[in-house]
Amino acid sequence: MIPKVTQETIDLGDGRTITIETGKLAKQADGSVVVRCGDTMLLATAVSARTSNPGVDFLPLTVDYREKFAAAGRFPGGFFKREARPSDSEVLTMRLVDRVLRPLFPDDYHAETQVMIQLMSHDEEVMPDALAGLAASAALAVSDIPFYNLISEVRVARIDGKFVINPSRADLERSDIDMMIGASMDSVAMVEGEMKEISEHEMVEAIKFAHEAIKVQIQAQLRLQEAFGKKEIRTYEGEKEDEAVYKKVKAAGYDKCYAIAQEASGKSERGEKFAMVKAECQALFTEEEYIENPDLAGLVSKYFYKTNKEAVRNVILEKGIRLDGRKTTEIRPIWCETDYLPRVHGSSLFTRGETQALATVTLGTSREANQIDSPSEQGEEKFYLHYNFPPFSTGEAKPLRGTSRREVGHGNLAQRALKNMIPADCPYTIRIVSEVLESNGSSSMATVCAGTMALMDAGVQMIKPVSGIAMGLITDGQKFAVLSDILGDEDHLGDMDFKVTGTKDGITACQMDIKIDGLRYDIMEQSLNQAREGRLHILGKLTETIATPRADVKAYAPKIITRTIPGNYIGALIGPGGKVIQELQKATGCTIVINEVDEQGVVEILGTNPDGIAAVLAKIDSIIFKPQVGEAYEVKVIKMLDFGAVVEYTEAPGNEVLLHVSELAWERTENVSDVVNMGDVFQVKYLGVDPKTRKEKVSRKALLPRPPRDENAPAREDRGPRPERRDDRK
Repeated sequence: MIPKVTQETIDLGDGRTITIETGKLAKQADGSVVVRCGDTMLLATAVSARTSNPGVDFLPLTVDYREKFAAAGRFPGGFFKREARPSDSEVLTMRLVDRVLRPLFPDDYHAETQVMIQLMSHDEEVMPDALAGLAASAALAVSDIPFYNLISEVRVARIDGKFVINPSRADLERSDIDMMIGASMDSVAMVEGEMKEISEHEMVEAIKFAHEAIKVQIQAQLRLQEAFGKKEIRTYEGEKEDEAVYKKVKAAGYDKCYAIAQEASGKSERGEKFAMVKAECQALFTEEEYIENPDLAGLVSKYFYKTNKEAVRNVILEKGIRLDGRKTTEIRPIWCETDYLPRVHGSSLFTRGETQALATVTLGTSREANQIDSPSEQGEEKFYLHYNFPPFSTGEAKPLRGTSRREVGHGNLAQRALKNMIPADCPYTIRIVSEVLESNGSSSMATVCAGTMALMDAGVQMIKPVSGIAMGLITDGQKFAVLSDILGDEDHLGDMDFKVTGTKDGITACQMDIKIDGLRYDIMEQSLNQAREGRLHILGKLTETIATPRADVKAYAPKIITRTIPGNYIGALIGPGGKVIQELQKATGCTIVINEVDEQGVVEILGTNPDGIAAVLAKIDSIIFKPQVGEAYEVKVIKMLDFGAVVEYTEAPGNEVLLHVSELAWERTENVSDVVNMGDVFQVKYLGVDPKTRKEKVSRKALLPRPPRDENAPAREDRGPRPERRDDRK
């Protein structure tokens, strides 16, 4: 039976279109769609369990995005020719979609839910990650899964002053903005991206432009939903509620939580006090009541969290006092230190309140570049940052299960914040590692600050230093408070987490998650302006510690020298089977990397010993040395022969040439040693290649004054036979 296919088209307004179709593929999923733009095609499916697992009090949502190598007509790299764990770029796309979808499910919906998106066909002119949010939302739209509001995501760029939706990768290279925006019809939910020092106003304008494009995509989903036949939303068993228990918990706990929130206590002390109030609330009920009502313990915990959240938020809105006693615009105390680790290439410590990051910088050659090999992108990164968040940073003991999605996302944000401040002509591959040693809010922004100082400590000539700040929001719909430099608790209990990084002249990266519907643009703009003031305050603390990059790399750090040689000399420098370059590396202690670029050889020499680097440069000069006809060069005698002397160019050791006895002097020379001896240094003139012998020819006598002719000397025919010389013999 031929399936009934329903399709809708989105016009991007510049000749490009996006189509969404359903009814052909994966019909056993609760919802499935195929999204196509150009020749890029994504399949998105949504499936949710009919019942939730006992004891689960959250939404177990999994968003999975995978790019199939077959989509680009390629084989997976490595020994096993099968797609394995997701790449960092796939993980980042999963996070982008998850952060927009998750808040739009009902708060009491706890059934296992999976949204899976896969790239089935890849067009190099279309970046698939910009379509993933649209595909996920459309799959939910044609399902019966409870979902509050349809959404979409777009990438916005600015090329030659004009905003562009979903540019190609080539177009993105010319843009000064690369932002992904996720939104519903009436509210922006997520912003993430990098910029080249744009203003706060320009950022808001880009978000508004993207939001208008998103509205068009949501309207297309609504049309698809209607044409396909909108399904009735499934019924599900929500969370159990007990108004009497809630009133009892709130009556006992609200005032105490309100009082604790005003005390300006530290994280541990505050946590212990809240835990004591929670224990008092739990003690309101007898052991018999807990036995009779198995859900009671969960209800008490839930209602205490709700009561605590309300109390903390009200203290901020009503009194302008935060959990640690700060005002809404105040930044926590900061102290910094550079050059903390003696043997690394660059290091720094950044501590802000109870958040601390230790950053290290390692310098290397292009051989250490991070190789990117995915179906949608191939290339390399010469600047990359890794972020580690061990459990001890929050005083916890947890299983270590490899790099988390959160670590990948926070590291990527910090990398994007800093990368445009690395000079284009920086010869090094740079790796930053941030170890979060303490965490109580915005450790990713601490990573940006520590990374800036570590780069300058390493002698990387940053264009400008970068700082970062995390902003929060508390609102009851009427009153609102924008919070600078939020704590971990303010993130969990608040309505917004807005991270902004930048230089003194503009924004370089951002990441925003909105947890409420209908955030006004004026609040967003106020948040950005307040963030700028905080960011500049933090930047001042960084530059007090280290104002400018060190003039040179440290003693234990390698210095890199780059030389360009003609492409036809690459083989000579490498030698047969790599013999020349291997022996040179062994003798000098340097690392030598040769890359061919535009038929030229780009040679990178990395070493800590200046003499070793000088020896490599001398060898390169020797190999590529090519004397010019008619020019004079200094040479040194390295071998004596009966018919001449073998000389070596002093500016190119290893380049040897025969100085024939006839070219030593104008006078007749019987013995070479009568004119020159081993080790003598003098000038010769390069005469080019002898057409008869096809060997290079140099002359000493050509640079000497020619003696006057002796008029009494007999004519040549009277001089007798010319004595035979050894080199004339057959």
